[in-house]
Amino acid sequence: MVFAGRRWRVTDTPTRLRDSIWAAPFEESRGLYGWRFQATDSDCQSLVFDVFQDADGWHVHHTYD
Repeated sequence: MVFAGRRWRVTDTPTRLRDSIWAAPFEESRGLYGWRFQATDSDCQSLVFDVFQDADGWHVHHTYD
């Protein structure tokens, strides 16, 4: 994955996210879902990512240190 100009590699088991973490109610989000996973870059920095897919492709919703 490329994020913020750096390449990241998933380094743990992704967890599927359901509508409960998104701001919009499930009915409005039309089945919005995503994944949470840890990824590490070439400098060994790791972040946790929340990503979601919509009609335009995959998007990073939030990152955690």
